[in-house]
Parts: sequence; C-alpha cells; structure tokens
Amino acid sequence: MFSAEAIHYGLNLELMLTFIFELKCNFLFNYIRIMKSIYKLIISIAIPLTVGATSSFFTIDAIKGWYTTLEKPFFTPPNWLFGPAWTTLYLLMGISFYMVWNNVELSKYKSKAYLFFAVQLGLNFFWSIIFFYFQNPFAGLIEIILMLLAIILTIFYFSKISKLAAWLLVPYVCWVSFATVLNFAIWHLN
Repeated sequence: MFSAEAIHYGLNLELMLTFIFELKCNFLFNYIRIMKSIYKLIISIAIPLTVGATSSFFTIDAIKGWYTTLEKPFFTPPNWLFGPAWTTLYLLMGISFYMVWNNVELSKYKSKAYLFFAVQLGLNFFWSIIFFYFQNPFAGLIEIILMLLAIILTIFYFSKISKLAAWLLVPYVCWVSFATVLNFAIWHLN
C-alpha cells in the first residue's frame, strides 16, 4: 500500500511533469508562431524587392541611352537617387504588407487590401517597361495615374486593418505623385 506521503509526492510529480510538458508545448507553439511570422516578413519584403529588381532589367539600357536624350524639367532628380529611393520604398511596401498579412484580426477588408496591393505592384512593374523599355512617356503617364489610384486604394484598405501599415505607404504615394508630375513634364517637353 501507498502511504499518504507517497501519494502526495506522486501527485506533485504528476503536476510537475504536466507543467513541464505544457511549458514545452507553449515554447514550441510560440517558436512556430515566431518562425511563421519571420517567414511572412521575409516573403513580404522579398516580393516588392523582386518586382523592383526585375523591372530594373528593363530600364538599365534606356537610362543610359534613350533617357539621356530626353528634355527633362529642372526638378528632375539625379539618376543615382532613384535606386536608393525605390529600394527604400520597396522595403516600406514589404513591411506594410507584412503588417496587414500578419494581423490576426478578422477583417472584411483584407481581401481588397491584398487585391489593391497586388494591382499597384503590378502597375509599378509595368510602368518601367512602358516608360523605359517601350520608350513611351504618354502611355507611361496613363499607367502611372492608374498606379497612383491603386496606391491610394491600397492605403485606404490597409488603414482599415493597420493604421501604421497605411502610414508606411505615404512616402510611396508621395514619390509616385512626384513621379507622375515628372512623367507628365517629360511627355510634355518631348
């Protein structure tokens, strides 16, 4: 027979083992959750950076050739500024998208937020091809206006899910607004 003391220690051992098991499970679940979150962050940043890097293949030759022959307005930034500016904007886009994607709250706006993010990113990619590769500032102007509208809608739907995610896209919409004016001026001067 077991004494009352042995039963007491046995129950304590069982409680301790249960506690250790739960700790290990919680650690494992938290580890998986953190790794999933890191994975989402990497994917979220990689997507816009990949779009930017891919579209740059269509612009490199034109920037060194055709673009140098164009009449440009006085407010045209130097060519070296575009790479760092776009890299920063693509990073902000990725972080912004991550904040929406990683947001666990259910939102009826998520599908529209994803849709407009994808649309603006696709338009971003094709603007470089239209403007530089096809050397068509007028078609580029029409396209960049559509991109600007898609960015504004992206910001609107992101704001319904995460205010910070929406604010992270403000430099992007400002830069594209400036690029729209620049695109118009280049089209008008040429």
